[in-house]
Amino acid sequence: MAMAVMMTLLFLTPLFHYTPLVVLSSIIIVAMLGLIDYQAAMDLWKLDKFDFVVCMSAYLGVVFASVEIGLIIAVSISLLRVLLSVARPRTFVLGNIPNSATYRSIDQYPVANNVPGVLILQIDAPIYFANASYLRERISRWIYEEEDRLKLSGETSLHCVILDMSSVGSIDTSGISMLEEVKKIVDRRGLKLVLANPRSEVMKKLDMSKFIEYIGQEWIYLTVQEAVARCNFMLHTCKSNPEVEHNSKDNNV
Repeated sequence: MAMAVMMTLLFLTPLFHYTPLVVLSSIIIVAMLGLIDYQAAMDLWKLDKFDFVVCMSAYLGVVFASVEIGLIIAVSISLLRVLLSVARPRTFVLGNIPNSATYRSIDQYPVANNVPGVLILQIDAPIYFANASYLRERISRWIYEEEDRLKLSGETSLHCVILDMSSVGSIDTSGISMLEEVKKIVDRRGLKLVLANPRSEVMKKLDMSKFIEYIGQEWIYLTVQEAVARCNFMLHTCKSNPEVEHNSKDNNV
């Protein structure tokens, strides 16, 4: 297509020199009408409202300004969407699917049950400087909300917070600092922080930053199931030995 356009511009444009402007405008109008696809726009509206906004912004920019302006608007809005998805990654509360060792989002699977005394959170994005502060605040909010819910319902108090890091492909120094701050928040509330299934790249950086020594190797597990089993064992041990739980809380204070 590029070669055909180049050949046309170089050798065929003189043939259109004496073509009336009315004919040229008619050709452009017909070509423009052929580019308008109402059904595609309707499909975008049904599937993704944001893509529809990008489409209409590009269309209006081309119609009322120029092709360059329309492309700039569309690309800018698309980049804004990417930045928002990176700066505000999704976090989920996981629950156990009955009669299985599978843990899935409670919002997506209503049959999933909360594990008594354990809050399981999944981070669904790499942890960078752009989203570290948001994740710290979001995790803290999840903890506060879970503790309030357990107090109102009279269920077992919260003892462990498990972070499922299977979707965290990478982490930077700001992300490691965020995990350290989360660990301090969890310790102040007398809880235990557990990591589940961190990727190899993440483990390397956690090891080099001495975070593994800080949290303890015994609190890092391959799967969520193993982490939940460890938390349940600790919970049952504390119930059978109240003095152990009291001493652990005093040490945290």
